[in-house]
Amino acid sequence: MYHVTRSTIAEKLSRRLAMTAAALVISALSVPGWAAPSDGERFREIYQKEWEFRMAEFPLWASGNGIDEHAAELGHVAEADQKRRYEYWRRIRTELDSISCERLERAECINYRLFVKQIDDFLAAYETRAYLIPFNSDWGFYMEWGRLPADTDFTSLADYRNYLSRLSQIGPVMDEYIELMRTGIEIGMTQPRVILDGRDQPIRRQLVERPEQSPFFAPFLNMPETLDNGVRAELLEQAGEVIGQGVVPAYRRLYDFFHGEYVPGARRTLGAYELPGGEAFYAAEIRRYATVDLSPREIHDIGLSEVARIRAEMDAVIEETGFEGEFADFITFLRTDPRFYAKSPRELLATASYYAKKIDGRLPMLFGHLPRQPYGVAPVPDELAEFYTAGRYVGAPLEAHRGGYYWVNTWKLESRPLYAIPALTLHEGAPGHHIQGALAMEQSDQPPFRRNDYISAFGEGWGLYAEKLGVEMDIYETPYEQFGRLTYEMWRACRLVIDTGVHAMGWNREQAQEYLVSRTALSVHEVTTEVDRYISWPAQALSYKLGEYTLWQLRREAEAQLGERFDVRAFHDFILGLGSVTLEILQDEVRSWIEAQG
Repeated sequence: MYHVTRSTIAEKLSRRLAMTAAALVISALSVPGWAAPSDGERFREIYQKEWEFRMAEFPLWASGNGIDEHAAELGHVAEADQKRRYEYWRRIRTELDSISCERLERAECINYRLFVKQIDDFLAAYETRAYLIPFNSDWGFYMEWGRLPADTDFTSLADYRNYLSRLSQIGPVMDEYIELMRTGIEIGMTQPRVILDGRDQPIRRQLVERPEQSPFFAPFLNMPETLDNGVRAELLEQAGEVIGQGVVPAYRRLYDFFHGEYVPGARRTLGAYELPGGEAFYAAEIRRYATVDLSPREIHDIGLSEVARIRAEMDAVIEETGFEGEFADFITFLRTDPRFYAKSPRELLATASYYAKKIDGRLPMLFGHLPRQPYGVAPVPDELAEFYTAGRYVGAPLEAHRGGYYWVNTWKLESRPLYAIPALTLHEGAPGHHIQGALAMEQSDQPPFRRNDYISAFGEGWGLYAEKLGVEMDIYETPYEQFGRLTYEMWRACRLVIDTGVHAMGWNREQAQEYLVSRTALSVHEVTTEVDRYISWPAQALSYKLGEYTLWQLRREAEAQLGERFDVRAFHDFILGLGSVTLEILQDEVRSWIEAQG
């Protein structure tokens, strides 16, 4: 007897559908004037529908990119949502396999390669279960929510209603995150226990007795005059209810979970290789951030080579200062002499502002095209400062009608040396991340998935490359500032050694700290926060030096092949005009540019 199963029926239906589709295609081909969609048309259809899906799934990301359609939503993260997205992206990946880059225009082929990388990164994040660790020592979902009051433009009643809607969803989504982390504890997919001390500070800040004390309530304290008194009273009442009954209890649940379950259950191991499927996880993170197919050992060896080269340059600068003593003595001198440290947050910000404007005046030396968007200098917000890095650029979409900001960390001034400010400003402001990001936003001919992307190897590589451009622009005024630049470069070279050492070679935390503290003039506080960042954020730290290393290789190639025809302004304009690309695409495109110049 023939047993008919569901799979048998499905196979029959599948064959019939395939035959019907084939017949429709044959029929269509016989229609005069009909032509099958080109690969370019099909690719555009794929990325347009996926971008709409992505913005709907990640509303905060959409808002950050100036897209307001989902401004009332927070986005869900439960296991079912993770799987649903994964299945969708698998279908997208299958559709992409039917398209050939060889049949696309050159610019569209770049788009295709970048889009494939994004989809592959999404798939890898699910397959390695990276989503079970939704925070690191530097950032986390609960900190991103804490930025909502500052990152939301409150110009209309709709803005307030959308904001309240998002706040009302924090409770349910918080529980989804807690369940993900609980699963992580069960399978050993957690942050290491050693980096968790003090990470509850942003959570504790939200545990207030009255809603009006909550940072989330701040937007309702100065509502615009255009809102009448009745509407204001209604909004105040709703805010008190949503924050008091939803937001604060949600953060309380997270706080209790963090101390009651996560900290006790966190793994005692350190490296990514110790995670379930850790080797595959680390390889995926290297491809995501560094965009290279190098092994940890190969990356480690590049780091060792760069450390040796930079140390020789540092020794030459020490000799220039006339300092008598060993390298370690000079480092101690830099860490302890009061002349190298600001007396107040305002002095540190003033120094950063001075160098920002000095650099602005010399940018035309190395760039032909500059962005129209400005940027400002501001302190790192108090709620982030204790565990935050020395500085960071925080961009804004052009549609937001505001500039970006170069954040300077004014917490613990004795750990923020003034001699490092020129290099930091070049990296985070101009010609580093601000110029890079603002110009990328102006590439209106690029699809949004590319224009709004940030590939760490390209972005951070450019930031480090920009620090050295300060030498050509004569930004560094003293040998100590030159040493500050070399300290920053050494810092990034050490990252190649430390990151791979920790995550693939069994290094412990103390070993990593000693390696960094003995080779740079970074303060002990910075060394501690930085090493914890590398431990909790595998592979991200690799992107800086590998990206900068590639940029200088390409520049030297261009200079050698073009000789007197080499125009550094045209070279920089071309690179920044690409937007954010992988290192492989960067190499392909720059070499094509060199050939065209010749």
